[in-house]
Amino acid sequence: MKKQLLGFTAAALLFPFFSAQADSAHKAFLSAEKIAKNGSYQEFKEAAIQLDHPLKPYVEKMYWQRNPSIERQSEIENYLSIYEHTPLEWPVRKAWLQHLQKHNRKAAYIQNYRTTRNNELTCTYLKYQLDLGAPKKAIFNQVTDLWVVGKSQPKECDSLFSLWRKQGYMSEELVWQRITLSAQGGTRSLLPYLKTLLPRKEQYLADLYSKVRSDPSSAAGLYRYKHKSVKEGEIAHYGIKRLIWRDKALALKAWEKLDAMFDYTDEKKADVYYTFALALASSGHEEARFWLSKVPKERQDRKLMQWQLGNMLKTQDWSGIVAFFTGKENLSLGQQYWLAYSLEQRGDKERANTIWQGVAQERDYYGFLAAARLGLPVQLNNQPLLVSDKLMLNVANAPGFKRAKALYELKRFTSARREWNYLTNTSSEEEKLAASKLAAELDWYDSTIYTLAQIKAWDYVELRFPFAFQDLFERYSKRNHIDVTWSIAISRRESSFAPDARSHANARGLMQLLPSTAKYVNKSRVSGSRLNQPKTNIRLGTEYLEYLKKKNKGNEVLATASYNAGYHRIKRWLPKEAMPAELWVELIPYRETRDYVKNVFAYRQVYHTRLGREGNILAPILEMKMGG
Repeated sequence: MKKQLLGFTAAALLFPFFSAQADSAHKAFLSAEKIAKNGSYQEFKEAAIQLDHPLKPYVEKMYWQRNPSIERQSEIENYLSIYEHTPLEWPVRKAWLQHLQKHNRKAAYIQNYRTTRNNELTCTYLKYQLDLGAPKKAIFNQVTDLWVVGKSQPKECDSLFSLWRKQGYMSEELVWQRITLSAQGGTRSLLPYLKTLLPRKEQYLADLYSKVRSDPSSAAGLYRYKHKSVKEGEIAHYGIKRLIWRDKALALKAWEKLDAMFDYTDEKKADVYYTFALALASSGHEEARFWLSKVPKERQDRKLMQWQLGNMLKTQDWSGIVAFFTGKENLSLGQQYWLAYSLEQRGDKERANTIWQGVAQERDYYGFLAAARLGLPVQLNNQPLLVSDKLMLNVANAPGFKRAKALYELKRFTSARREWNYLTNTSSEEEKLAASKLAAELDWYDSTIYTLAQIKAWDYVELRFPFAFQDLFERYSKRNHIDVTWSIAISRRESSFAPDARSHANARGLMQLLPSTAKYVNKSRVSGSRLNQPKTNIRLGTEYLEYLKKKNKGNEVLATASYNAGYHRIKRWLPKEAMPAELWVELIPYRETRDYVKNVFAYRQVYHTRLGREGNILAPILEMKMGG
């Protein structure tokens, strides 16, 4: 029996129009939009007047963005006033400001400017204010903020910077700040220019920063610090924190000497201790625990402790784990789980079970593992989302929601999400919950999931783990001989069920398939548009999962890791001597893959339980061995 996301609700009341009527309305919008794109002003006005559609403002946006005109100034400014702070604003405002600049309308430009990250527009705005007599000090203080950045600014800022410099606002301190920003993660190619702004006797410092940026081992060359100055100390401090990731032995040796050479503050030293502890623990270095002990308590965060845990798990130092984590506050569920595991390994089953009982109450990978260990039922901690019909109607009638709905129906997903983000970012928590429920009614799965995550509403399990595209997942999972909870959990983790999802690596669709992977599975090229189709994506994704399962001799833990990191990489990660599968998962070298496997199996358990199935899907992991 299929599990439905929600029962019959007020959906019919909120969205009463038949699809045929919606299609007719959308056709009218598309026709008006085409006229706004290519037609005359008169044609555009006639089309806009006749149009009764939530996306009418998009027709107006299309025209004003393409046809800014001084003659139509009042109409454009009225549009900008009405839609200020919405996704409709800046495409028109930017075009309008550029038009005003072209026609040298300084006062109108200042009046229509709004704070933006577009520094071309900002520099023009500040220059026009100076031209029209604004107080110089207030303007030049803003110019200072624009100049002291670690990258080049657009050419529109050049004349403003030149005037700012002539007025005496540029100081050696500001130059050094910009050099530091450029060297430490900014645009290194800016350093030769900034070097010329330093006093001649200090210009070598820019070269030293550049050298240490490109080759961190240079920081270990003590002869480079000719004057043992504070600025040289800053460069050495930056370099040694980079070097520890490249050459640990050299960094450890060099820091001893640099610490004696420069008078670093306690805060600067703690910064080094933290970086050293993190770098050494993440690589399993024997001195990791020593450096961790030097990190002040307030700097010992979960990230650092997690790497230390991994370091001790590698050597199966159960006594060390017990000693390190016992008595510490705010341990993560994973740290609690492995503390209990270590206690059990040392024979203290009573304390171990007490800790596991607490962990087993949580809806989490570790919670499900702990429940499996103790033979307890898994806890989903589901909470029904109750929202009044009045609030649902209010949100559904909001112009931003109506625009988002229409854009989704037209498959303009990027624009739809912009409207959705605007709606939710300007809503109360109660309105966000209502919007999430409305999105669920309309099968906007990713919008529901992301909005609930935004407000940390974790316990609305039915909404956060919907049976999206259930028929397709069931059909193709059955065809490819895999469990439907596996394929749907992969999609939930990969895309949150957004059919048009696309990663930086160009993985596409619900199950985030690379075109090369899709071609291999399909035995022929698959276009990007087809990969965005749920049917095609799920068919190929489930087929690929079956292939990986076979490659890994039926081991779904390894197949899941392979789906994320690649089969050949996973094979290299298997130990020569067999180890418990749960320990192997915890020691996967890539954090992304490590978290991926945990999340997928946790999601599988949620779907397994939601389908009404009995048992703990993670229980087999406790009996499983890896490698050997």
